[in-house]
Amino acid sequence: MFTGPEFAATLSELRFTHVVWVPDTTIGPWEEAIEATDGLQLIRVCREGEAWPLAAGLHLGGKQPLVVMQTTGLYESGDALRNVIYDLHLPLFALIGVRNWLVADSKDSARRFAEPLVHAWQLNAVWLNTPEDKPKFYAHVRACREQQIAGVAMLAEGAP
Repeated sequence: MFTGPEFAATLSELRFTHVVWVPDTTIGPWEEAIEATDGLQLIRVCREGEAWPLAAGLHLGGKQPLVVMQTTGLYESGDALRNVIYDLHLPLFALIGVRNWLVADSKDSARRFAEPLVHAWQLNAVWLNTPEDKPKFYAHVRACREQQIAGVAMLAEGAP
C-alpha cells in the first residue's frame, strides 16, 4: 500500500518525531526510508508492550511519536495501551498492520480477532484497506490531534 519513502514523507509532513515499532514483513521494508528522513527517529523495542509507555514518555516530553506494530503485537500490548490511552488519557497515535486482512478465506485468528478487538478497546480507528484509503491516514491523524484524542490506523495486510 505505502512505499517506505511515501510513508516516511507522510510522517514528516504530519510532524511525527519518532516511530516506536516492532515491524512485520509488510512494514519492515519501510525502515530504511524512515531512518533516512530528517527529523524522524526510529526506535525499535523488543516487545510491543514496551512501545506504548515509551511513546507516552516521548509525548510527555513534547515529542510526536507514532507507535507501529502488527495486530499480534496489539494483542500482546493491550494492558500498556489501556494504561496510556484510557488511564493517562494521552493522545497517542498508532499504525497497526492487520495480518491476513486481505486474505478472505484466511483461518488466521490474528485476522479474525482484529476488528472485534478494535471495538472491544473502543479504539478510534480508521481502516486502510486499499491504496485509495491512504489519505484517510493523514486525515485521521489530523482529526485526532485537533480533538486531542488517541487514534489508530488499521493497515490491511496480506495478498488479496
